[in-house]
Amino acid sequence: MPASAMPFPMAALHRAWPLPALLSWGGAWLLFLALVRLGLGPLPAALGAGLAGLLLALTQSSRWRRVMVALGFPLSLLISGAASGLPAWAWLLPLLLLALAYPQRLWRDAPLYPTPPGALQALAEIAPLRAGARVLDAGCGLGHGLRELRRVYPLARIEGVEWSALLARLAAWRCPWARVRRGDMWADDWRAYDLIYLFQRPESMPQALAKMREQLRPKAWLVSLDFELPALPARACIELGGRHRLWVYASSIAQERAADADMTGN
Repeated sequence: MPASAMPFPMAALHRAWPLPALLSWGGAWLLFLALVRLGLGPLPAALGAGLAGLLLALTQSSRWRRVMVALGFPLSLLISGAASGLPAWAWLLPLLLLALAYPQRLWRDAPLYPTPPGALQALAEIAPLRAGARVLDAGCGLGHGLRELRRVYPLARIEGVEWSALLARLAAWRCPWARVRRGDMWADDWRAYDLIYLFQRPESMPQALAKMREQLRPKAWLVSLDFELPALPARACIELGGRHRLWVYASSIAQERAADADMTGN
């Protein structure tokens, strides 16, 4: 998200790079020293601080910033000599933490990009929902999309599904008002939902379209940030500034197009 489209505090922090990295590294170091002072050995203290550094890295706005934040504490620990009590295999721990937070299977879906603040604010007018409607963030990550959906639909039942068990737990902690579970978004049944929200990859869109045509009930909605469904007209395309666009699709149109295609094929 461009800095010009961010709320003031976020934009200021974005422009102040590398301040976010320095704050993250400093926080990891403070946690490491505090754990050692509490009597933990170097290995569990480094593991705890490394996990904290990884979680802070996941909040960054670009891939290279996430890498820099995630590697900052382990590398500085190695250079400082404070890790002299660690066994050699302990330096594989950052990779283990990354694998736990973001399993290999997820690399076939979307990278961990958070939904920008305010990205969904126009949805209530374009895709109105009744009180108590069920809304699913498919691939909810750390819960940024859940929070934006709640701002737009405060009376809806907000749910999230996330393959990474660690991210699902963190999203549930950050969004206690939402029902968040660990699961496969593509194995889910979408028939019970009034709106599906996706922030995936272009390669995922044909699969999303097929699932929408098969499972979404009439008058339901599918909303995709940045990536459009192939060969399906959108009810609306909202320019959010920079590269971001919000695509809003009505299930009735998808099902009509599928029926037309079946008739043509016959």
